[in-house]
Amino acid sequence: MRKSNQDTPKPASVRLRCAIYTRKSTEEGLEQEFNSLDAQREAAEAFIQSQRREGWIALPELYDDGGFTGANMDRPALTRLLRAIEAGQLDCVVVYKVDRLSRSLLDFTRMLSVFEKHQVSFVAVTQQFNTSTSLGRLTLNILLSFAQFERELIGERTRDKMSAARRKGKWVGGCPVLGYDVDPAGGRLIVNEEEAEQVRAIFTLFEESRSVLLTLAEIDRRGWRLKSWTRNTGQFRPGGPFAINSLRRLLTNILYTGSIRHKGQPYSGEHAAILAPGAWDRVQELLTPSVALPHARSRNKHLALLGGLLYCESCAARMVYSHSRKNDRQYFYYVCLNAQRKGWAACPSKSLPARAIEESVLNRLQEAQAAPFGAAEWEQMDRTRQVEAMGGLVERVGYDGAAQQIAIRFRAAVEDGLA
Repeated sequence: MRKSNQDTPKPASVRLRCAIYTRKSTEEGLEQEFNSLDAQREAAEAFIQSQRREGWIALPELYDDGGFTGANMDRPALTRLLRAIEAGQLDCVVVYKVDRLSRSLLDFTRMLSVFEKHQVSFVAVTQQFNTSTSLGRLTLNILLSFAQFERELIGERTRDKMSAARRKGKWVGGCPVLGYDVDPAGGRLIVNEEEAEQVRAIFTLFEESRSVLLTLAEIDRRGWRLKSWTRNTGQFRPGGPFAINSLRRLLTNILYTGSIRHKGQPYSGEHAAILAPGAWDRVQELLTPSVALPHARSRNKHLALLGGLLYCESCAARMVYSHSRKNDRQYFYYVCLNAQRKGWAACPSKSLPARAIEESVLNRLQEAQAAPFGAAEWEQMDRTRQVEAMGGLVERVGYDGAAQQIAIRFRAAVEDGLA
Protein backbone atom coordinates (compact mmCIF):
# COMPACT_ATOMS: atom_id res chain seq x y z
CA MET A 1 0.00 0.00 0.00
CA ARG A 2 1.46 3.38 -1.06
CA LYS A 3 1.54 6.26 1.37
CA SER A 4 0.25 9.64 0.28
CA ASN A 5 2.40 12.76 0.35
CA GLN A 6 0.23 14.09 3.13
CA ASP A 7 1.45 11.35 5.43
CA THR A 8 5.13 12.39 4.98
CA PRO A 9 6.25 14.52 7.98
CA LYS A 10 7.82 17.91 7.18
CA PRO A 11 11.23 18.66 8.67
CA ALA A 12 10.95 21.03 11.59
CA SER A 13 12.78 24.38 11.38
CA VAL A 14 15.80 24.72 13.65
CA ARG A 15 15.05 27.08 16.51
CA LEU A 16 17.54 30.00 16.47
CA ARG A 17 17.53 32.08 19.64
CA CYS A 18 18.47 35.67 18.75
CA ALA A 19 19.72 38.29 21.18
CA ILE A 20 19.46 41.93 20.07
CA TYR A 21 22.26 44.26 21.14
CA THR A 22 21.89 48.06 20.90
CA ARG A 23 24.28 50.88 21.79
CA LYS A 24 24.45 54.68 21.77
CA SER A 25 27.66 56.56 22.56
CA THR A 26 26.04 59.44 24.47
CA GLU A 27 23.12 59.82 26.87
CA GLU A 28 21.64 62.64 24.80
CA GLY A 29 18.06 61.85 23.78
CA LEU A 30 17.78 58.65 25.82
CA GLU A 31 15.08 60.24 27.94
CA GLN A 32 12.76 60.43 24.90
CA GLU A 33 9.84 58.05 24.63
CA PHE A 34 11.26 56.57 21.40
CA ASN A 35 15.04 56.92 21.26
CA SER A 36 17.90 55.56 19.20
CA LEU A 37 18.07 52.30 21.16
CA ASP A 38 14.37 51.69 20.51
CA ALA A 39 14.86 52.35 16.78
CA GLN A 40 17.76 49.89 16.61
CA ARG A 41 15.78 47.22 18.46
CA GLU A 42 12.71 47.74 16.27
CA ALA A 43 14.79 47.27 13.09
CA ALA A 44 16.42 44.13 14.51
CA GLU A 45 13.06 42.67 15.58
CA ALA A 46 11.65 43.30 12.11
CA PHE A 47 14.61 41.48 10.56
CA ILE A 48 14.20 38.51 12.91
CA GLN A 49 10.49 38.43 12.14
CA SER A 50 11.31 38.19 8.43
CA GLN A 51 13.32 35.05 9.21
CA ARG A 52 10.67 33.37 11.33
CA ARG A 53 10.17 30.59 8.74
CA GLU A 54 13.81 29.67 9.41
CA GLY A 55 13.07 29.30 13.12
CA TRP A 56 14.46 32.68 14.24
CA ILE A 57 13.00 34.05 17.50
CA ALA A 58 13.89 37.21 19.39
CA LEU A 59 14.79 36.69 23.03
CA PRO A 60 13.00 39.02 25.49
CA GLU A 61 16.18 40.02 27.35
CA LEU A 62 17.30 43.62 26.67
CA TYR A 63 20.97 44.22 25.95
CA ASP A 64 21.00 48.02 25.73
CA ASP A 65 24.11 50.15 26.38
CA GLY A 66 23.02 53.77 26.44
CA GLY A 67 25.81 56.30 26.92
CA PHE A 68 28.74 53.90 26.39
CA THR A 69 31.53 54.24 23.83
CA GLY A 70 32.30 51.53 21.32
CA ALA A 71 36.04 52.11 21.74
CA ASN A 72 36.31 49.50 24.50
CA MET A 73 34.42 46.57 26.01
CA ASP A 74 33.65 48.17 29.39
CA ARG A 75 29.89 48.07 28.89
CA PRO A 76 27.39 46.40 31.28
CA ALA A 77 24.98 45.08 28.62
CA LEU A 78 27.84 43.75 26.48
CA THR A 79 29.27 41.98 29.53
CA ARG A 80 25.89 40.31 30.15
CA LEU A 81 25.67 39.35 26.50
CA LEU A 82 29.07 37.65 26.51
CA ARG A 83 28.16 35.79 29.71
CA ALA A 84 24.93 34.57 28.10
CA ILE A 85 26.93 33.36 25.07
CA GLU A 86 29.35 31.45 27.30
CA ALA A 87 26.39 29.93 29.16
CA GLY A 88 24.86 28.71 25.87
CA GLN A 89 21.70 30.78 26.26
CA LEU A 90 21.55 32.09 22.66
CA ASP A 91 22.48 31.16 19.10
CA CYS A 92 22.73 34.47 17.28
CA VAL A 93 23.60 38.12 18.03
CA VAL A 94 21.73 40.72 15.96
CA VAL A 95 22.78 44.39 15.73
CA TYR A 96 21.63 47.31 13.59
CA LYS A 97 25.16 48.07 12.29
CA VAL A 98 28.58 46.51 12.93
CA ASP A 99 29.87 49.58 14.79
CA ARG A 100 27.08 49.22 17.37
CA LEU A 101 28.88 46.15 18.69
CA SER A 102 32.36 47.69 18.56
CA ARG A 103 34.41 50.42 16.91
CA SER A 104 37.69 48.69 17.74
CA LEU A 105 39.01 46.14 15.27
CA LEU A 106 40.97 44.35 18.01
CA ASP A 107 37.97 44.12 20.37
CA PHE A 108 35.69 42.94 17.56
CA THR A 109 38.15 40.20 16.59
CA ARG A 110 38.19 39.01 20.20
CA MET A 111 34.40 38.94 20.34
CA LEU A 112 34.14 37.04 17.07
CA SER A 113 36.49 34.40 18.46
CA VAL A 114 34.11 34.02 21.43
CA PHE A 115 31.17 33.73 19.02
CA GLU A 116 32.91 31.04 16.96
CA LYS A 117 33.99 29.12 20.06
CA HIS A 118 30.38 28.81 21.22
CA GLN A 119 28.93 28.47 17.70
CA VAL A 120 27.04 31.76 17.86
CA SER A 121 26.38 33.55 14.58
CA PHE A 122 26.50 37.32 14.09
CA VAL A 123 24.16 39.44 11.94
CA ALA A 124 24.12 43.17 11.14
CA VAL A 125 20.71 44.22 9.84
CA THR A 126 21.91 46.95 7.46
CA GLN A 127 25.18 45.28 6.37
CA GLN A 128 24.83 41.84 4.82
CA PHE A 129 27.91 39.61 4.82
CA ASN A 130 28.78 36.01 5.56
CA THR A 131 31.62 35.50 8.03
CA SER A 132 31.93 31.85 7.05
CA THR A 133 33.70 32.83 3.78
CA SER A 134 37.03 34.59 3.29
CA LEU A 135 35.36 37.37 1.26
CA GLY A 136 32.81 37.93 4.04
CA ARG A 137 35.55 38.19 6.67
CA LEU A 138 37.47 40.64 4.46
CA THR A 139 34.32 42.76 4.04
CA LEU A 140 33.82 42.74 7.82
CA ASN A 141 37.40 43.82 8.49
CA ILE A 142 37.08 46.67 5.99
CA LEU A 143 33.87 47.87 7.65
CA LEU A 144 35.47 47.70 11.09
CA SER A 145 38.58 49.53 9.92
CA PHE A 146 36.41 52.40 8.67
CA ALA A 147 34.41 52.35 11.92
CA GLN A 148 37.62 52.63 13.95
CA PHE A 149 38.91 55.39 11.66
CA GLU A 150 35.65 57.30 12.11
CA ARG A 151 35.86 56.97 15.89
CA GLU A 152 39.44 58.24 15.98
CA LEU A 153 38.58 61.12 13.64
CA ILE A 154 35.66 62.17 15.86
CA GLY A 155 37.95 62.00 18.89
CA GLU A 156 40.55 64.24 17.23
CA ARG A 157 37.92 66.79 16.23
CA THR A 158 36.46 66.81 19.73
CA ARG A 159 39.88 67.32 21.33
CA ASP A 160 40.70 70.13 18.91
CA LYS A 161 37.39 71.83 19.65
CA MET A 162 37.91 71.57 23.42
CA SER A 163 41.48 72.87 23.13
CA ALA A 164 40.31 75.90 21.15
CA ALA A 165 37.55 76.56 23.70
CA ARG A 166 40.01 76.35 26.62
CA ARG A 167 42.44 78.74 24.93
CA LYS A 168 39.55 81.21 24.74
CA GLY A 169 38.98 80.80 28.49
CA LYS A 170 35.76 78.79 28.20
CA TRP A 171 34.73 76.14 30.72
CA VAL A 172 34.20 72.94 28.73
CA GLY A 173 32.31 70.89 31.30
CA GLY A 174 33.01 68.35 34.00
CA CYS A 175 32.36 68.41 37.73
CA PRO A 176 31.97 71.98 39.04
CA VAL A 177 34.30 72.96 41.87
CA LEU A 178 33.50 74.45 45.26
CA GLY A 179 32.75 78.15 44.84
CA TYR A 180 31.20 77.96 41.38
CA ASP A 181 27.91 76.83 39.83
CA VAL A 182 27.17 76.13 36.18
CA ASP A 183 25.00 78.76 34.53
CA PRO A 184 22.01 76.83 33.10
CA ALA A 185 21.58 79.48 30.42
CA GLY A 186 25.05 79.42 28.91
CA GLY A 187 27.06 76.62 30.47
CA ARG A 188 29.65 78.97 31.95
CA LEU A 189 30.78 79.21 35.57
CA ILE A 190 29.12 81.69 37.92
CA VAL A 191 30.24 82.45 41.47
CA ASN A 192 28.34 80.84 44.35
CA GLU A 193 28.90 83.51 47.02
CA GLU A 194 28.28 81.24 50.02
CA GLU A 195 30.77 78.64 48.80
CA ALA A 196 33.19 81.36 47.65
CA GLU A 197 33.47 82.58 51.25
CA GLN A 198 34.48 79.05 52.29
CA VAL A 199 37.13 78.93 49.56
CA ARG A 200 38.62 82.26 50.68
CA ALA A 201 38.59 81.07 54.31
CA ILE A 202 40.38 77.82 53.36
CA PHE A 203 43.15 79.73 51.59
CA THR A 204 43.48 82.03 54.62
CA LEU A 205 43.64 79.06 57.00
CA PHE A 206 46.45 77.50 55.01
CA GLU A 207 48.39 80.77 54.82
CA GLU A 208 48.20 81.07 58.60
CA SER A 209 49.00 77.46 59.51
CA ARG A 210 51.27 76.61 56.55
CA SER A 211 50.16 73.01 57.01
CA VAL A 212 47.77 70.97 54.89
CA LEU A 213 46.96 68.70 57.84
CA LEU A 214 46.17 71.55 60.23
CA THR A 215 43.99 73.19 57.58
CA LEU A 216 42.25 69.88 56.98
CA ALA A 217 41.58 69.46 60.70
CA GLU A 218 40.02 72.94 60.92
CA ILE A 219 37.86 72.29 57.84
CA ASP A 220 36.64 69.07 59.43
CA ARG A 221 35.92 70.88 62.72
CA ARG A 222 33.81 73.46 60.89
CA GLY A 223 31.91 70.73 59.05
CA TRP A 224 32.71 71.97 55.55
CA ARG A 225 32.37 69.49 52.67
CA LEU A 226 33.19 69.25 48.99
CA LYS A 227 30.92 70.53 46.21
CA SER A 228 27.38 69.14 45.95
CA TRP A 229 25.75 69.39 42.53
CA THR A 230 22.98 68.03 40.33
CA ARG A 231 23.70 66.45 36.95
CA ASN A 232 21.74 67.26 33.79
CA THR A 233 19.86 63.98 34.26
CA GLY A 234 18.59 65.23 37.64
CA GLN A 235 20.86 62.94 39.68
CA PHE A 236 22.07 64.64 42.87
CA ARG A 237 25.75 64.21 43.77
CA PRO A 238 26.36 65.03 47.46
CA GLY A 239 29.73 66.45 48.44
CA GLY A 240 31.91 64.20 50.58
CA PRO A 241 34.35 65.16 53.35
CA PHE A 242 37.65 66.81 52.49
CA ALA A 243 40.80 64.66 52.31
CA ILE A 244 44.44 65.60 51.81
CA ASN A 245 44.33 65.11 48.04
CA SER A 246 41.06 66.99 47.54
CA LEU A 247 42.34 69.87 49.70
CA ARG A 248 45.54 70.05 47.67
CA ARG A 249 43.52 70.12 44.43
CA LEU A 250 41.49 73.03 45.78
CA LEU A 251 44.59 74.96 46.91
CA THR A 252 46.28 74.52 43.51
CA ASN A 253 43.21 75.14 41.33
CA ILE A 254 43.90 78.15 39.11
CA LEU A 255 40.16 78.56 38.43
CA TYR A 256 39.90 80.64 41.59
CA THR A 257 42.06 83.36 39.99
CA GLY A 258 39.64 83.77 37.08
CA SER A 259 41.88 81.72 34.77
CA ILE A 260 41.96 78.22 33.34
CA ARG A 261 44.88 75.93 32.61
CA HIS A 262 45.34 73.98 29.38
CA LYS A 263 48.38 71.78 28.73
CA GLY A 264 50.27 73.55 31.50
CA GLN A 265 49.58 77.07 30.20
CA PRO A 266 47.24 79.53 31.99
CA TYR A 267 44.62 81.42 29.98
CA SER A 268 42.29 84.21 31.06
CA GLY A 269 38.85 82.71 31.72
CA GLU A 270 35.32 83.95 31.14
CA HIS A 271 34.39 83.41 34.81
CA ALA A 272 34.97 85.82 37.69
CA ALA A 273 37.81 85.33 40.17
CA ILE A 274 37.07 84.33 43.77
CA LEU A 275 40.46 85.10 45.32
CA ALA A 276 42.03 88.52 45.68
CA PRO A 277 45.10 89.16 43.48
CA GLY A 278 48.22 87.53 44.94
CA ALA A 279 46.42 85.14 47.33
CA TRP A 280 46.72 82.12 45.03
CA ASP A 281 50.39 82.83 44.26
CA ARG A 282 51.28 83.09 47.96
CA VAL A 283 49.70 79.70 48.65
CA GLN A 284 51.57 78.11 45.73
CA GLU A 285 54.85 79.32 47.21
CA LEU A 286 53.91 77.79 50.56
CA LEU A 287 53.02 74.51 48.86
CA THR A 288 56.45 74.13 47.24
CA PRO A 289 58.58 71.43 48.95
CA SER A 290 61.22 73.87 50.16
CA VAL A 291 58.66 75.84 52.19
CA ALA A 292 55.95 73.30 52.94
CA LEU A 293 58.65 70.92 54.21
CA PRO A 294 61.17 73.19 55.98
CA HIS A 295 63.02 70.21 57.41
CA ALA A 296 62.90 68.14 54.21
CA ARG A 297 65.33 70.03 52.01
CA SER A 298 67.63 68.38 49.54
CA ARG A 299 69.80 67.02 52.33
CA ASN A 300 66.88 64.91 53.61
CA LYS A 301 67.14 62.51 50.69
CA HIS A 302 66.24 59.57 52.96
CA LEU A 303 62.99 61.32 54.08
CA ALA A 304 64.00 61.20 57.73
CA LEU A 305 60.93 61.88 59.87
CA LEU A 306 62.88 64.15 62.28
CA GLY A 307 65.43 65.43 59.77
CA GLY A 308 66.20 69.08 60.55
CA LEU A 309 64.05 68.94 63.71
CA LEU A 310 66.14 66.87 66.14
CA TYR A 311 68.82 68.54 68.27
CA CYS A 312 71.27 67.31 70.90
CA GLU A 313 70.55 69.33 74.07
CA SER A 314 73.99 68.61 75.55
CA CYS A 315 75.93 69.98 72.58
CA ALA A 316 73.32 72.36 71.11
CA ALA A 317 74.04 70.68 67.78
CA ARG A 318 71.79 69.06 65.22
CA MET A 319 71.37 65.31 65.15
CA VAL A 320 71.55 64.06 61.55
CA TYR A 321 70.04 60.97 59.97
CA SER A 322 72.47 58.21 59.09
CA HIS A 323 72.59 54.46 58.50
CA SER A 324 74.94 51.49 58.59
CA ARG A 325 74.84 47.93 57.31
CA LYS A 326 75.73 44.74 59.15
CA ASN A 327 75.15 41.16 58.05
CA ASP A 328 73.04 42.34 55.07
CA ARG A 329 70.80 44.29 57.41
CA GLN A 330 70.48 48.07 57.41
CA TYR A 331 70.25 50.11 60.62
CA PHE A 332 69.00 53.72 60.74
CA TYR A 333 69.88 56.17 63.51
CA TYR A 334 70.39 59.84 64.37
CA VAL A 335 73.90 60.96 65.34
CA CYS A 336 75.02 64.19 67.01
CA LEU A 337 77.06 66.37 64.65
CA ASN A 338 79.43 67.26 67.50
CA ALA A 339 80.11 63.58 68.20
CA GLN A 340 80.51 62.90 64.50
CA ARG A 341 83.11 65.64 64.10
CA LYS A 342 85.01 65.46 67.41
CA GLY A 343 84.54 61.84 68.44
CA TRP A 344 82.12 59.91 70.66
CA ALA A 345 83.71 61.19 73.87
CA ALA A 346 82.69 64.75 73.02
CA CYS A 347 78.96 64.08 73.45
CA PRO A 348 76.92 62.10 75.99
CA SER A 349 74.09 61.59 73.48
CA LYS A 350 76.26 60.23 70.66
CA SER A 351 73.57 58.45 68.59
CA LEU A 352 70.19 56.79 69.03
CA PRO A 353 68.03 54.42 66.92
CA ALA A 354 65.83 56.30 64.46
CA ARG A 355 62.75 54.16 64.99
CA ALA A 356 62.81 54.51 68.78
CA ILE A 357 63.04 58.32 68.82
CA GLU A 358 60.48 58.70 66.03
CA GLU A 359 57.95 56.48 67.81
CA SER A 360 58.57 58.36 71.06
CA VAL A 361 57.83 61.72 69.40
CA LEU A 362 54.68 60.31 67.76
CA ASN A 363 53.44 59.00 71.13
CA ARG A 364 54.00 62.41 72.70
CA LEU A 365 52.00 64.05 69.90
CA GLN A 366 49.11 61.66 70.48
CA GLU A 367 49.21 62.18 74.25
CA ALA A 368 49.15 65.96 73.81
CA GLN A 369 46.33 65.60 71.25
CA ALA A 370 48.37 67.82 68.95
CA ALA A 371 48.07 65.56 65.89
CA PRO A 372 44.97 66.00 63.69
CA PHE A 373 45.20 62.34 62.67
CA GLY A 374 44.86 58.97 64.34
CA ALA A 375 47.29 56.06 64.36
CA ALA A 376 45.43 54.28 61.55
CA GLU A 377 45.45 57.37 59.32
CA TRP A 378 49.17 57.86 60.02
CA GLU A 379 49.93 54.32 58.85
CA GLN A 380 48.05 54.91 55.59
CA MET A 381 50.19 57.95 54.70
CA ASP A 382 53.24 57.48 52.51
CA ARG A 383 56.61 58.62 53.84
CA THR A 384 56.51 61.98 52.08
CA ARG A 385 53.14 62.82 53.68
CA GLN A 386 54.40 61.71 57.09
CA VAL A 387 57.44 63.98 56.79
CA GLU A 388 55.20 66.86 55.75
CA ALA A 389 52.81 66.21 58.64
CA MET A 390 55.62 66.16 61.20
CA GLY A 391 57.09 69.39 59.83
CA GLY A 392 53.70 71.07 60.02
CA LEU A 393 53.28 70.19 63.71
CA VAL A 394 56.74 70.27 65.25
CA GLU A 395 59.28 73.11 65.21
CA ARG A 396 62.03 71.46 67.30
CA VAL A 397 62.77 68.21 69.15
CA GLY A 398 65.49 68.30 71.81
CA TYR A 399 67.14 65.10 73.05
CA ASP A 400 69.06 64.98 76.34
CA GLY A 401 71.28 61.92 76.16
CA ALA A 402 72.39 62.14 79.79
CA ALA A 403 68.82 62.18 81.15
CA GLN A 404 67.41 60.24 78.14
CA GLN A 405 64.54 62.69 77.78
CA ILE A 406 63.00 64.55 74.85
CA ALA A 407 61.45 68.00 74.73
CA ILE A 408 59.11 69.00 71.88
CA ARG A 409 58.39 72.56 70.77
CA PHE A 410 55.29 72.79 68.62
CA ARG A 411 54.66 75.31 65.89
CA ALA A 412 52.76 78.46 66.83
CA ALA A 413 49.51 77.40 65.11
CA VAL A 414 49.54 74.11 67.03
CA GLU A 415 50.32 75.86 70.34
CA ASP A 416 47.32 78.15 69.79
CA GLY A 417 45.12 75.12 69.22
CA LEU A 418 46.33 73.45 72.44
CA ALA A 419 45.89 76.59 74.54
